[in-house]
Amino acid sequence: MESTFSSPAEAVLQREAGSAGLRTPLGDLDRVYELERVVGFVRDLGCQRVALQFPDQLLGDAGAVAARLEEATGSKMFILGDTAYGSCCVDVLGAEQSGAQALVHFGPACLSPPARPLPVAFVLGQRSVALELCAKAFEAQNPDPTAPVVLLSEPACAHALEALATLLRPRYLDLLVSSPALPLPAGSLNPKPEPLERFGRRFPLAPGRCLEEYGAFYVGGSEAISDPDIDPDLSRLLLGWAPGRPFSSCCPDTGRTQDEGVRAGRLRARRRYLVERARDARVVGLLAGTLGVARHREALAHLRNLTQAAGKRSYVLALGRPTPAKLANFPEVDVFVLLACPLGTLAPQPSGSFFRPVLAPCELEAACNPAWPPPGLAPHLTHYADLLPGSPFHVPLPPPDSELWDAPDVSLISGDLRPPPAWKPSDDPGCSALTPKPSLELAESSPAASFLSSRSWKGLQPCLGQTPVTGAVSGRRGIAIAYEDEGHS
Repeated sequence: MESTFSSPAEAVLQREAGSAGLRTPLGDLDRVYELERVVGFVRDLGCQRVALQFPDQLLGDAGAVAARLEEATGSKMFILGDTAYGSCCVDVLGAEQSGAQALVHFGPACLSPPARPLPVAFVLGQRSVALELCAKAFEAQNPDPTAPVVLLSEPACAHALEALATLLRPRYLDLLVSSPALPLPAGSLNPKPEPLERFGRRFPLAPGRCLEEYGAFYVGGSEAISDPDIDPDLSRLLLGWAPGRPFSSCCPDTGRTQDEGVRAGRLRARRRYLVERARDARVVGLLAGTLGVARHREALAHLRNLTQAAGKRSYVLALGRPTPAKLANFPEVDVFVLLACPLGTLAPQPSGSFFRPVLAPCELEAACNPAWPPPGLAPHLTHYADLLPGSPFHVPLPPPDSELWDAPDVSLISGDLRPPPAWKPSDDPGCSALTPKPSLELAESSPAASFLSSRSWKGLQPCLGQTPVTGAVSGRRGIAIAYEDEGHS
Protein backbone atom coordinates (compact mmCIF):
# COMPACT_ATOMS: atom_id res chain seq x y z
CA MET A 1 0.00 0.00 0.00
CA GLU A 2 2.87 2.38 0.73
CA SER A 3 4.26 2.01 -2.76
CA THR A 4 0.82 2.67 -4.21
CA PHE A 5 0.34 6.06 -2.60
CA SER A 6 3.94 7.29 -2.66
CA SER A 7 7.16 5.69 -3.76
CA PRO A 8 9.25 4.59 -0.73
CA ALA A 9 12.91 5.44 -0.37
CA GLU A 10 13.93 1.86 -1.14
CA ALA A 11 12.28 2.03 -4.56
CA VAL A 12 14.67 4.78 -5.65
CA LEU A 13 17.67 2.56 -4.87
CA GLN A 14 16.18 -0.49 -6.60
CA ARG A 15 14.79 1.31 -9.65
CA GLU A 16 16.74 1.20 -12.88
CA ALA A 17 17.51 4.68 -14.13
CA GLY A 18 16.59 3.66 -17.65
CA SER A 19 18.67 3.19 -20.74
CA ALA A 20 21.79 5.28 -20.30
CA GLY A 21 22.45 5.05 -24.03
CA LEU A 22 25.85 4.92 -25.65
CA ARG A 23 28.51 6.82 -23.76
CA THR A 24 30.02 9.78 -25.52
CA PRO A 25 33.69 9.30 -26.50
CA LEU A 26 35.98 11.21 -24.18
CA GLY A 27 37.31 13.27 -27.06
CA ASP A 28 33.81 14.58 -27.86
CA LEU A 29 32.76 15.55 -24.32
CA ASP A 30 33.93 19.15 -24.69
CA ARG A 31 31.88 19.64 -27.86
CA VAL A 32 28.74 17.71 -26.93
CA TYR A 33 28.38 19.18 -23.43
CA GLU A 34 29.82 22.62 -24.24
CA LEU A 35 32.24 22.37 -21.33
CA GLU A 36 34.09 25.56 -22.27
CA ARG A 37 30.90 27.59 -21.89
CA VAL A 38 30.03 25.83 -18.63
CA VAL A 39 33.51 26.55 -17.23
CA GLY A 40 33.09 30.22 -18.08
CA PHE A 41 29.67 30.23 -16.39
CA VAL A 42 31.10 28.78 -13.16
CA ARG A 43 34.14 31.07 -13.13
CA ASP A 44 32.10 34.22 -13.76
CA LEU A 45 29.91 33.45 -10.75
CA GLY A 46 32.79 32.32 -8.55
CA CYS A 47 30.80 29.30 -7.32
CA GLN A 48 32.45 26.70 -5.12
CA ARG A 49 29.59 24.19 -5.22
CA VAL A 50 27.71 23.51 -8.48
CA ALA A 51 24.89 21.03 -9.16
CA LEU A 52 24.87 19.16 -12.49
CA GLN A 53 21.43 17.87 -13.53
CA PHE A 54 21.31 15.02 -16.07
CA PRO A 55 18.32 13.16 -17.54
CA ASP A 56 18.33 9.38 -17.35
CA GLN A 57 19.65 8.89 -20.88
CA LEU A 58 22.75 11.03 -20.19
CA LEU A 59 23.72 9.65 -16.79
CA GLY A 60 26.38 7.46 -18.41
CA ASP A 61 28.46 10.59 -19.10
CA ALA A 62 27.75 12.33 -15.78
CA GLY A 63 30.87 11.11 -13.97
CA ALA A 64 33.27 12.05 -16.77
CA VAL A 65 31.66 15.49 -17.24
CA ALA A 66 31.79 16.23 -13.51
CA ALA A 67 35.47 15.20 -13.32
CA ARG A 68 36.37 17.45 -16.27
CA LEU A 69 34.57 20.42 -14.75
CA GLU A 70 36.12 19.93 -11.29
CA GLU A 71 39.57 19.80 -12.86
CA ALA A 72 38.99 22.94 -14.94
CA THR A 73 37.23 25.09 -12.30
CA GLY A 74 38.40 23.74 -8.94
CA SER A 75 34.78 23.76 -7.74
CA LYS A 76 32.91 20.84 -6.20
CA MET A 77 30.38 19.25 -8.57
CA PHE A 78 27.23 17.40 -7.45
CA ILE A 79 25.33 15.14 -9.85
CA LEU A 80 21.52 15.29 -9.70
CA GLY A 81 20.28 12.16 -11.41
CA ASP A 82 16.86 11.60 -9.85
CA THR A 83 14.14 14.25 -10.03
CA ALA A 84 10.83 14.10 -8.20
CA TYR A 85 8.66 14.97 -11.22
CA GLY A 86 10.42 15.49 -14.55
CA SER A 87 13.97 15.90 -15.79
CA CYS A 88 13.00 18.79 -18.08
CA CYS A 89 12.44 21.13 -15.09
CA VAL A 90 15.25 22.68 -13.08
CA ASP A 91 15.57 20.75 -9.81
CA VAL A 92 15.98 23.76 -7.53
CA LEU A 93 15.08 21.78 -4.41
CA GLY A 94 17.74 19.16 -5.10
CA ALA A 95 20.35 21.85 -5.73
CA GLU A 96 19.51 23.56 -2.44
CA GLN A 97 19.77 20.30 -0.52
CA SER A 98 23.32 19.86 -1.81
CA GLY A 99 24.18 23.46 -0.92
CA ALA A 100 24.87 24.35 -4.56
CA GLN A 101 25.31 27.98 -5.53
CA ALA A 102 24.46 27.38 -9.21
CA LEU A 103 23.03 24.66 -11.42
CA VAL A 104 23.86 23.40 -14.91
CA HIS A 105 21.01 21.60 -16.68
CA PHE A 106 21.94 19.14 -19.45
CA GLY A 107 19.57 17.74 -22.04
CA PRO A 108 16.02 18.70 -23.11
CA ALA A 109 14.47 21.42 -20.97
CA CYS A 110 11.07 23.08 -20.75
CA LEU A 111 12.81 26.39 -19.86
CA SER A 112 10.16 27.19 -17.25
CA PRO A 113 11.30 29.83 -14.73
CA PRO A 114 12.28 28.24 -11.40
CA ALA A 115 10.30 28.96 -8.26
CA ARG A 116 13.38 30.19 -6.38
CA PRO A 117 16.19 32.40 -7.65
CA LEU A 118 19.23 30.34 -8.63
CA PRO A 119 21.80 30.90 -11.41
CA VAL A 120 21.09 28.30 -14.08
CA ALA A 121 22.90 27.43 -17.31
CA PHE A 122 21.24 25.22 -19.92
CA VAL A 123 23.15 22.86 -22.21
CA LEU A 124 20.60 21.69 -24.75
CA GLY A 125 23.02 19.69 -26.87
CA GLN A 126 24.02 20.08 -30.50
CA ARG A 127 22.51 17.45 -32.75
CA SER A 128 23.92 17.26 -36.27
CA VAL A 129 21.61 18.69 -38.95
CA ALA A 130 21.83 18.00 -42.69
CA LEU A 131 21.39 21.61 -43.80
CA GLU A 132 21.24 20.95 -47.54
CA LEU A 133 18.58 18.26 -47.17
CA CYS A 134 16.53 20.41 -44.80
CA ALA A 135 16.76 23.39 -47.18
CA LYS A 136 15.45 21.30 -50.08
CA ALA A 137 12.67 19.96 -47.88
CA PHE A 138 11.71 23.50 -46.90
CA GLU A 139 11.51 24.58 -50.55
CA ALA A 140 9.33 21.60 -51.38
CA GLN A 141 6.91 22.38 -48.55
CA ASN A 142 6.84 26.16 -49.16
CA PRO A 143 6.73 26.91 -52.92
CA ASP A 144 5.53 30.50 -52.35
CA PRO A 145 8.61 32.65 -51.55
CA THR A 146 6.45 35.47 -50.13
CA ALA A 147 4.57 33.35 -47.56
CA PRO A 148 5.55 34.12 -43.93
CA VAL A 149 7.18 31.10 -42.26
CA VAL A 150 8.81 30.55 -38.85
CA LEU A 151 11.76 28.19 -38.44
CA LEU A 152 11.29 26.03 -35.34
CA SER A 153 13.32 23.13 -34.00
CA GLU A 154 13.75 20.77 -31.12
CA PRO A 155 16.17 22.20 -28.51
CA ALA A 156 19.15 20.15 -29.71
CA CYS A 157 18.81 21.49 -33.28
CA ALA A 158 18.39 25.17 -32.38
CA HIS A 159 22.07 25.88 -33.09
CA ALA A 160 21.56 25.16 -36.80
CA LEU A 161 18.52 27.37 -37.49
CA GLU A 162 20.50 30.50 -38.36
CA ALA A 163 22.67 28.55 -40.80
CA LEU A 164 19.53 27.07 -42.38
CA ALA A 165 17.98 30.54 -42.65
CA THR A 166 21.13 31.78 -44.41
CA LEU A 167 20.61 29.19 -47.15
CA LEU A 168 16.94 30.12 -47.56
CA ARG A 169 16.93 33.93 -47.28
CA PRO A 170 18.12 34.71 -50.81
CA ARG A 171 14.77 33.37 -52.04
CA TYR A 172 12.38 33.63 -49.08
CA LEU A 173 11.65 37.21 -48.05
CA ASP A 174 9.51 36.75 -44.93
CA LEU A 175 11.46 34.23 -42.87
CA LEU A 176 11.50 34.33 -39.06
CA VAL A 177 13.98 32.37 -36.92
CA SER A 178 13.00 31.34 -33.40
CA SER A 179 15.47 30.74 -30.59
CA PRO A 180 15.20 29.01 -27.18
CA ALA A 181 14.01 31.33 -24.41
CA LEU A 182 17.15 30.87 -22.31
CA PRO A 183 17.48 33.06 -19.21
CA LEU A 184 19.48 36.20 -19.84
CA PRO A 185 22.85 36.47 -18.06
CA ALA A 186 22.87 38.39 -14.81
CA GLY A 187 23.35 42.12 -15.36
CA SER A 188 22.51 42.01 -19.06
CA LEU A 189 20.03 44.47 -20.54
CA ASN A 190 16.82 43.27 -22.14
CA PRO A 191 16.79 43.75 -25.93
CA LYS A 192 14.61 46.56 -27.28
CA PRO A 193 12.07 45.85 -28.52
CA GLU A 194 11.62 42.69 -26.48
CA PRO A 195 10.85 39.68 -28.69
CA LEU A 196 7.64 37.71 -28.23
CA GLU A 197 8.18 34.80 -25.85
CA ARG A 198 5.93 31.78 -26.25
CA PHE A 199 6.26 27.97 -26.29
CA GLY A 200 9.66 28.26 -24.56
CA ARG A 201 10.99 30.22 -27.54
CA ARG A 202 11.60 33.80 -28.57
CA PHE A 203 10.22 35.23 -31.82
CA PRO A 204 11.77 38.54 -33.05
CA LEU A 205 8.62 39.84 -34.73
CA ALA A 206 8.68 43.09 -36.66
CA PRO A 207 6.46 45.92 -35.36
CA GLY A 208 2.86 45.39 -36.35
CA ARG A 209 3.24 41.66 -37.05
CA CYS A 210 1.72 38.83 -35.03
CA LEU A 211 2.68 35.18 -34.77
CA GLU A 212 -0.73 33.99 -36.02
CA GLU A 213 0.21 35.21 -39.51
CA TYR A 214 3.05 32.71 -39.90
CA GLY A 215 3.24 29.10 -40.94
CA ALA A 216 5.79 26.82 -39.28
CA PHE A 217 8.63 24.55 -40.37
CA TYR A 218 9.87 22.32 -37.51
CA VAL A 219 13.30 20.65 -37.60
CA GLY A 220 13.44 17.69 -35.23
CA GLY A 221 12.19 14.23 -34.47
CA SER A 222 13.42 10.91 -35.76
CA GLU A 223 12.17 8.34 -38.25
CA ALA A 224 13.04 5.61 -35.75
CA ILE A 225 10.17 6.72 -33.49
CA SER A 226 7.04 4.83 -34.52
CA ASP A 227 4.61 7.01 -32.53
CA PRO A 228 5.14 10.75 -33.11
CA ASP A 229 2.75 11.63 -30.27
CA ILE A 230 5.43 10.85 -27.70
CA ASP A 231 7.18 14.18 -28.35
CA PRO A 232 5.59 16.67 -25.91
CA ASP A 233 7.54 19.63 -27.33
CA LEU A 234 6.09 19.17 -30.81
CA SER A 235 2.64 18.54 -29.31
CA ARG A 236 2.86 21.85 -27.48
CA LEU A 237 3.60 23.66 -30.75
CA LEU A 238 0.84 21.90 -32.68
CA LEU A 239 -1.77 22.68 -30.04
CA GLY A 240 -0.75 26.31 -29.69
CA TRP A 241 -0.24 27.17 -33.34
CA ALA A 242 -2.95 28.98 -35.30
CA PRO A 243 -5.25 26.26 -36.76
CA GLY A 244 -5.46 27.85 -40.21
CA ARG A 245 -1.71 28.09 -40.81
CA PRO A 246 0.44 25.32 -42.37
CA PHE A 247 2.73 23.33 -40.11
CA SER A 248 5.28 20.79 -41.36
CA SER A 249 8.11 18.89 -39.70
CA CYS A 250 11.46 17.74 -41.08
CA CYS A 251 13.83 15.03 -39.86
CA PRO A 252 17.27 16.66 -39.39
CA ASP A 253 19.09 13.48 -40.46
CA THR A 254 17.32 12.58 -43.71
CA GLY A 255 15.37 15.73 -44.62
CA ARG A 256 12.11 13.76 -44.80
CA THR A 257 9.12 16.05 -44.27
CA GLN A 258 5.61 15.48 -43.00
CA ASP A 259 2.51 17.66 -42.94
CA GLU A 260 1.41 17.88 -39.30
CA GLY A 261 -2.08 19.21 -40.00
CA VAL A 262 -3.78 15.85 -39.43
CA ARG A 263 -1.94 15.22 -36.20
CA ALA A 264 -2.74 18.75 -34.96
CA GLY A 265 -6.43 18.17 -35.63
CA ARG A 266 -6.32 14.88 -33.75
CA LEU A 267 -4.68 16.53 -30.75
CA ARG A 268 -7.23 19.35 -30.68
CA ALA A 269 -10.11 16.87 -30.93
CA ARG A 270 -8.70 14.95 -27.98
CA ARG A 271 -8.46 18.17 -25.96
CA ARG A 272 -12.06 19.13 -26.77
CA TYR A 273 -13.18 15.71 -25.54
CA LEU A 274 -11.29 16.25 -22.28
CA VAL A 275 -13.01 19.61 -21.83
CA GLU A 276 -16.39 17.86 -22.07
CA ARG A 277 -15.29 15.27 -19.51
CA ALA A 278 -14.31 18.09 -17.16
CA ARG A 279 -17.70 19.77 -17.59
CA ASP A 280 -19.48 16.54 -16.68
CA ALA A 281 -17.25 15.92 -13.65
CA ARG A 282 -18.48 16.54 -10.11
CA VAL A 283 -15.19 15.75 -8.32
CA VAL A 284 -11.84 17.02 -9.63
CA GLY A 285 -8.44 15.86 -8.42
CA LEU A 286 -5.72 18.49 -8.67
CA LEU A 287 -2.34 16.77 -9.03
CA ALA A 288 0.66 18.76 -7.83
CA GLY A 289 3.06 17.93 -10.66
CA THR A 290 5.80 20.41 -9.83
CA LEU A 291 7.29 22.20 -6.86
CA GLY A 292 10.15 23.93 -8.67
CA VAL A 293 8.36 26.01 -11.33
CA ALA A 294 7.45 29.60 -10.55
CA ARG A 295 3.87 30.54 -9.53
CA HIS A 296 2.74 26.95 -8.96
CA ARG A 297 1.07 27.87 -5.65
CA GLU A 298 -0.81 30.73 -7.27
CA ALA A 299 -1.92 28.42 -10.08
CA LEU A 300 -3.18 25.83 -7.60
CA ALA A 301 -5.28 28.46 -5.80
CA HIS A 302 -6.64 29.61 -9.18
CA LEU A 303 -7.73 26.08 -10.13
CA ARG A 304 -9.41 25.55 -6.77
CA ASN A 305 -11.34 28.77 -7.19
CA LEU A 306 -12.38 27.66 -10.69
CA THR A 307 -13.81 24.35 -9.51
CA GLN A 308 -15.56 26.02 -6.58
CA ALA A 309 -17.20 28.60 -8.85
CA ALA A 310 -18.39 25.84 -11.19
CA GLY A 311 -20.02 23.94 -8.32
CA LYS A 312 -17.46 21.13 -8.30
CA ARG A 313 -15.55 19.64 -5.40
CA SER A 314 -11.75 19.53 -5.71
CA TYR A 315 -9.07 17.61 -3.86
CA VAL A 316 -5.36 18.44 -3.98
CA LEU A 317 -3.13 15.36 -4.32
CA ALA A 318 0.66 15.41 -3.98
CA LEU A 319 1.74 11.97 -5.22
CA GLY A 320 4.94 12.65 -7.12
CA ARG A 321 4.86 11.37 -10.68
CA PRO A 322 1.30 10.21 -11.42
CA THR A 323 0.92 6.51 -12.18
CA PRO A 324 -2.22 4.43 -12.78
CA ALA A 325 -1.72 2.59 -9.47
CA LYS A 326 -1.57 5.81 -7.48
CA LEU A 327 -4.60 7.42 -9.08
CA ALA A 328 -6.66 4.24 -8.83
CA ASN A 329 -6.83 4.79 -5.06
CA PHE A 330 -9.28 7.67 -5.65
CA PRO A 331 -12.21 6.11 -7.55
CA GLU A 332 -14.58 8.92 -6.50
CA VAL A 333 -12.58 11.44 -8.59
CA ASP A 334 -14.07 11.95 -12.05
CA VAL A 335 -11.12 13.73 -13.72
CA PHE A 336 -7.59 14.67 -12.71
CA VAL A 337 -5.82 17.91 -13.61
CA LEU A 338 -2.01 17.79 -13.72
CA LEU A 339 -0.41 21.05 -12.61
CA ALA A 340 3.05 20.78 -14.17
CA CYS A 341 5.33 22.43 -16.70
CA PRO A 342 4.15 22.47 -20.35
CA LEU A 343 6.16 19.37 -21.29
CA GLY A 344 5.10 17.51 -18.16
CA THR A 345 1.44 18.29 -18.78
CA LEU A 346 1.62 16.95 -22.35
CA ALA A 347 3.80 13.96 -21.51
CA PRO A 348 2.54 10.85 -23.30
CA GLN A 349 0.14 8.61 -21.41
CA PRO A 350 -0.16 4.95 -22.40
CA SER A 351 -3.55 4.33 -23.95
CA GLY A 352 -6.01 2.92 -21.43
CA SER A 353 -3.56 3.06 -18.52
CA PHE A 354 -5.38 5.66 -16.38
CA PHE A 355 -8.93 4.79 -15.38
CA ARG A 356 -9.80 8.52 -15.30
CA PRO A 357 -8.59 11.12 -17.83
CA VAL A 358 -5.72 13.43 -16.90
CA LEU A 359 -6.25 17.01 -18.10
CA ALA A 360 -4.16 20.13 -18.53
CA PRO A 361 -5.03 23.31 -16.57
CA CYS A 362 -6.20 25.01 -19.78
CA GLU A 363 -8.88 22.37 -20.27
CA LEU A 364 -10.21 22.88 -16.76
CA GLU A 365 -10.29 26.63 -17.42
CA ALA A 366 -12.34 26.07 -20.58
CA ALA A 367 -14.73 23.77 -18.71
CA CYS A 368 -15.32 25.90 -15.61
CA ASN A 369 -15.04 29.49 -16.83
CA PRO A 370 -18.08 30.45 -18.97
CA ALA A 371 -16.24 33.57 -20.24
CA TRP A 372 -13.51 31.44 -21.83
CA PRO A 373 -12.00 31.81 -24.38
CA PRO A 374 -11.26 35.52 -24.80
CA PRO A 375 -12.16 37.08 -28.16
CA GLY A 376 -9.66 36.28 -30.89
CA LEU A 377 -7.77 33.62 -28.92
CA ALA A 378 -6.97 30.72 -31.22
CA PRO A 379 -4.10 28.79 -29.59
CA HIS A 380 -4.38 26.14 -26.90
CA LEU A 381 -2.44 27.32 -23.86
CA THR A 382 -0.08 24.74 -22.44
CA HIS A 383 1.46 26.64 -19.51
CA TYR A 384 -0.58 27.36 -16.41
CA ALA A 385 1.10 30.76 -16.02
CA ASP A 386 -0.86 31.95 -19.09
CA LEU A 387 -4.09 31.56 -17.10
CA LEU A 388 -3.04 33.72 -14.15
CA PRO A 389 -3.55 37.47 -13.65
CA GLY A 390 -0.92 39.49 -15.46
CA SER A 391 -0.97 37.28 -18.55
CA PRO A 392 -2.54 38.63 -21.77
CA PHE A 393 -4.63 35.43 -21.89
CA HIS A 394 -6.07 35.73 -18.38
CA VAL A 395 -9.89 35.78 -18.30
CA PRO A 396 -11.47 36.63 -14.92
CA LEU A 397 -14.55 34.77 -13.75
CA PRO A 398 -17.85 36.52 -14.48
CA PRO A 399 -19.72 38.01 -11.48
CA PRO A 400 -22.33 35.79 -9.75
CA ASP A 401 -25.24 37.64 -11.37
CA SER A 402 -23.87 37.26 -14.91
CA GLU A 403 -26.11 35.60 -17.48
CA LEU A 404 -23.18 33.43 -18.55
CA TRP A 405 -23.71 31.17 -15.54
CA ASP A 406 -27.35 30.51 -16.54
CA ALA A 407 -26.69 29.67 -20.18
CA PRO A 408 -28.09 26.21 -21.04
CA ASP A 409 -25.43 23.59 -21.55
CA VAL A 410 -25.84 20.08 -22.94
CA SER A 411 -23.22 17.37 -22.47
CA LEU A 412 -21.81 16.20 -25.79
CA ILE A 413 -20.92 12.85 -24.20
CA SER A 414 -24.10 11.82 -22.38
CA GLY A 415 -26.60 14.14 -24.06
CA ASP A 416 -27.97 15.29 -20.70
CA LEU A 417 -28.71 18.90 -19.80
CA ARG A 418 -26.20 20.17 -17.26
CA PRO A 419 -27.68 22.16 -14.36
CA PRO A 420 -26.30 25.67 -13.82
CA PRO A 421 -23.51 25.72 -11.21
CA ALA A 422 -24.24 27.01 -7.73
CA TRP A 423 -21.77 29.90 -7.73
CA LYS A 424 -19.94 30.44 -4.44
CA PRO A 425 -17.87 33.48 -3.50
CA SER A 426 -14.13 32.91 -3.38
CA ASP A 427 -14.01 33.77 0.34
CA ASP A 428 -16.43 30.96 1.20
CA PRO A 429 -14.33 28.12 2.63
CA GLY A 430 -16.62 25.52 1.03
CA CYS A 431 -14.74 22.71 2.77
CA SER A 432 -17.38 21.54 5.28
CA ALA A 433 -18.62 18.04 4.67
CA LEU A 434 -21.85 18.64 6.65
CA THR A 435 -24.71 20.83 5.47
CA PRO A 436 -27.41 22.03 7.95
CA LYS A 437 -31.00 21.34 6.88
CA PRO A 438 -34.12 23.26 7.95
CA SER A 439 -35.24 20.37 10.17
CA LEU A 440 -32.02 20.71 12.19
CA GLU A 441 -30.77 17.44 10.73
CA LEU A 442 -27.33 17.02 9.24
CA ALA A 443 -26.96 15.55 5.79
CA GLU A 444 -23.69 14.32 4.29
CA SER A 445 -22.76 16.45 1.26
CA SER A 446 -19.24 15.20 0.59
CA PRO A 447 -18.93 13.56 -2.86
CA ALA A 448 -16.48 11.05 -1.42
CA ALA A 449 -19.00 10.03 1.27
CA SER A 450 -21.78 9.77 -1.32
CA PHE A 451 -19.57 7.57 -3.47
CA LEU A 452 -18.80 5.34 -0.48
CA SER A 453 -22.48 4.97 0.39
CA SER A 454 -23.20 3.71 -3.13
CA ARG A 455 -20.67 0.88 -2.89
CA SER A 456 -21.77 -2.62 -1.93
CA TRP A 457 -18.76 -3.16 0.37
CA LYS A 458 -17.82 -0.32 2.69
CA GLY A 459 -15.03 -1.91 4.71
CA LEU A 460 -15.00 -3.58 8.12
CA GLN A 461 -18.03 -2.71 10.26
CA PRO A 462 -17.13 -1.45 13.75
CA CYS A 463 -20.43 -2.67 15.33
CA LEU A 464 -20.15 -0.18 18.16
CA GLY A 465 -21.96 -1.31 21.35
CA GLN A 466 -22.72 -4.77 19.94
CA THR A 467 -19.50 -6.53 20.96
CA PRO A 468 -19.05 -7.59 24.63
CA VAL A 469 -16.11 -6.13 26.49
CA THR A 470 -13.39 -8.68 27.35
CA GLY A 471 -9.96 -8.50 28.84
CA ALA A 472 -6.84 -8.32 26.72
CA VAL A 473 -5.23 -11.71 26.04
CA SER A 474 -2.03 -12.75 24.32
CA GLY A 475 -2.44 -13.46 20.63
CA ARG A 476 -0.46 -15.57 18.20
CA ARG A 477 3.18 -14.70 17.68
CA GLY A 478 5.41 -15.03 14.66
CA ILE A 479 4.87 -14.47 10.98
CA ALA A 480 1.96 -15.62 8.84
CA ILE A 481 3.92 -18.40 7.15
CA ALA A 482 4.87 -20.05 10.48
CA TYR A 483 3.39 -18.99 13.82
CA GLU A 484 5.13 -20.18 16.99
CA ASP A 485 2.22 -22.47 18.05
CA GLU A 486 1.99 -24.22 14.69
CA GLY A 487 5.13 -26.27 15.01
CA HIS A 488 7.33 -27.26 12.09
CA SER A 489 6.12 -29.20 9.09
